[in-house]
Amino acid sequence: MLLNCPWDASKCWRVVFLSAGHRLSKESRMKAAVNQKLTEMGERDRLKELLRAKLTECGWKDQMKAHCKEVIKQKGLEHVTVEDLVVEITPKGRALVPDSVKKELLHRIRAFLAQHTK
Repeated sequence: MLLNCPWDASKCWRVVFLSAGHRLSKESRMKAAVNQKLTEMGERDRLKELLRAKLTECGWKDQMKAHCKEVIKQKGLEHVTVEDLVVEITPKGRALVPDSVKKELLHRIRAFLAQHTK
């Protein structure tokens, strides 16, 4: 299956091999195209750095560190794998991201797309 990206056609045609005949939804294709454009233009790395700074600034990083320690203490260091810890802390980590940070990132992504899809 070929995906057509709405930006520079010479760079955006990609061959996607799909197992068992499954097709990507329109939403999945669009997410992939957006992610590709963000990556190509270096915006994805800038957004990641902004997110790291904002999360540190609001205390999220410290809260998650404390939550990890709590989980390890409850289960015992010998009984916790990295994978277990990720599964355990991910829901709380997502819930603790302030709405203002989510809104700022979404605003920046929308502004980037508006500027680069004309």
